Order: sequence, then C-alpha cells, then structure tokens
Amino acid sequence: MRPSSFLVRFIAMGIALHVYVGARLIPPLGLSGAGVAGAILALVVLVCIAPAGMLSRRISRQPLSDRVAWVGFLAMGFFSSLFVLTLLRDVGLILYRLARWAGDWAEPAQLMRDTAMLVPIAAVLVTLIGLYNARRRAPLRHVTVPQAGMPPALASLRIVQLSDIHVGPTIKRGYVQAIVEAVNAQQPDLVVITGDLVDGSVAALAPHIAPLGALRARHGVFVVTGNHEYYAGAPAWVAHFQVLGMRPLMNEHVVIDHDSATFVLAGITDYNAGGFVAGHRSDPVKAMAGAPTDVAVRIVLAHQPRSAPAAAHAGFTLQLSGHTHGGQFLPWPAFVRFQQPFVFGLRQLNGMWIYISRGTGYWGPPKRFFAPSEITCLRLRDVSPQ
Repeated sequence: MRPSSFLVRFIAMGIALHVYVGARLIPPLGLSGAGVAGAILALVVLVCIAPAGMLSRRISRQPLSDRVAWVGFLAMGFFSSLFVLTLLRDVGLILYRLARWAGDWAEPAQLMRDTAMLVPIAAVLVTLIGLYNARRRAPLRHVTVPQAGMPPALASLRIVQLSDIHVGPTIKRGYVQAIVEAVNAQQPDLVVITGDLVDGSVAALAPHIAPLGALRARHGVFVVTGNHEYYAGAPAWVAHFQVLGMRPLMNEHVVIDHDSATFVLAGITDYNAGGFVAGHRSDPVKAMAGAPTDVAVRIVLAHQPRSAPAAAHAGFTLQLSGHTHGGQFLPWPAFVRFQQPFVFGLRQLNGMWIYISRGTGYWGPPKRFFAPSEITCLRLRDVSPQ
C-alpha cells in the first residue's frame, strides 16, 4: 500500500471513530448549545492534529518538526484511550441494562451523565500516567533463560539486551545517554541490540544516537536491523552503527569464547528486510552456516518474534527479539497476537527458547500503560538432567 493511500485510510478511520465518541459522550452530558458546540469543536481539533505526528517527518525545519510530532503523538495517544474507554462504557451499559431488565432494578438518573463525564477524565489520567512511564529511563529487568547442556562457565555470562529505542522526533540524546549509563553500570559481557534503534535518517539523528558509541562490554556490542531501520535507509544506518563501534550481524554469526566455554552468537536481518533492500532477505540458515556443531548454546538476534519457527529449524537454542513493545499501551497487546506468535517475555517454540523485550523506548505516542519499557539483563541457567 502506498504511504498516501495508508494516510487517507488512517484519517478516514480517525474521523469515523471521533464521530462515534462524540455521538456517545456529548448527548448524555446535557450541555447547553454553546457547550455542545465547544465539545464538537474539541473533537474536530483532535481529529485534525492527531495525524500530525505521522506527517511531521515531512517538515524539514527544526525544532518545528519535533514540536508538531509531540503534539500529534500526544493527541493520538489521548484519543486512543478516549475511544477505548468510550467503547468499554458502552459495553458496561449494555451489561447493566441486561442485568437491570432481569432484576427489575431502577436505573439511576445520573448514570448516563456521570459515566459520560468519567470517560474523558479517565482518558486524561491514563495519558498522563502513560507519559510518565514512557519518558522515564527504562528500568532493569532480570531474566534467567534455561539452556540444556550448557557449559558451567556460561553461567557467569552477563548479556544486556536493548531493543526498540526509536531515537527520533521525541526521543533524543539525553534519553539515549541515560540508557547507556545504566547498561555500563551492569558491566555486561555482551550487549545486544535487537533492532528499531532509529526513526529517521543518519543525517538527522547521528548526534542523538552518538552516546551508543560509549557502550562497553567484554565481548562487544552487536546489533541487528529492525523494520524501522529499513523505513529510514538501512544500508546507511548499518554503516553508521559500525562507525559507533557496534557490530551489525547481517545473516551471519560469530563464535565467542567466554572463559573456558564457547557459544555462537548470530543475527538476522528484519523479517521483511528483503522487501526493502535486495540481498537483505532474512535467512537464519545462512546465519548458522559454518557454525561449530558441538556448541550447546546458539543465540540468534532477530527483531521480530515471528522469525522464531525458522530460527528453531536452523538449530538455534535461544532467540532474542523485540518489535512488539509488549503492546505499549492498552488495548494493543491483544492485537499484537494477530501478527506475532508472542507479545513479550520468555516463551518456548519447537524446543527453542525465545525472549521478547517490551522495548527500551517507544514508538509514536509517548505512552506506556501496563506495558513497561525495559533494559533486559539476561543470564543463562543449565537445566541438564543431573
């Protein structure tokens, strides 16, 4: 679908949803003529500015572009909660009326008005809480991953995973610097970045992503591409990652010696990479080609969880992924499942473990609600029969 066609459909759907919200919330409030006009005007303004976040990239002048993005994405996040809460109100009213009919209860006169007032108030609160959760530095999340037949020395291996930082219109250098300081304080043996570092060009974002060059790990910093790198020009970003001292893994692997043990670390390009750049088709088999067969721990970095079936078939024992953001905020976790096999956390598929990070940043609306961001600290644990 062309970007222009997507935008037209996005705006048309937005208008329809705003009409629904207005029709369900404004009449029960019992407003005067001026009040109704004001409420309708507020929805018209909201439907006009919500797409601004998506369109801000077309504005070349700074800081205007970023300010437009902030306004648009905040409006988008607020309306998302307003719509969901309106829908939940309608569902609740239907259930209440069914129960009232069955129990012959009297309907409180203020029910419609009070619930209509409560929805926008709750939407504001959810948006403010989500903004705080999104803008704070991602907290550390400690995860232990079972690995059968693991050499004892790998129990001391400390891996830190970053994913989906989305440096761009609302995430800048200071945000990235705080992440780097938190990671380095963990003194990791290995830092892995599972895609979607950026939302924009190298020319626009190089100063803001620069702190990642200060990441320090005993065995190095490795990165794979996500879908947003391809939206922004993946070849240029892959070259820039190398300038920053990070090693891109493009359907390839390295063998790493950790104390007296060895493990394989591989990386594959984004699941849809082949549709953007010829020769970038995601290929777990190619990434494993030539790897030693007697190594018990074989880790692959893959941006999207849906790479897991192919990665398991290729012989990997652990896949580290991101992409989903854990849904980022309600109700989107439920919809992620239509595209990806898993939304977040440690899961197992066809004998291979997969860990899906909720992401270290956010995309679009600066909002996280019941889907916290994370800096993931991973340790391996042997689960071989004794």
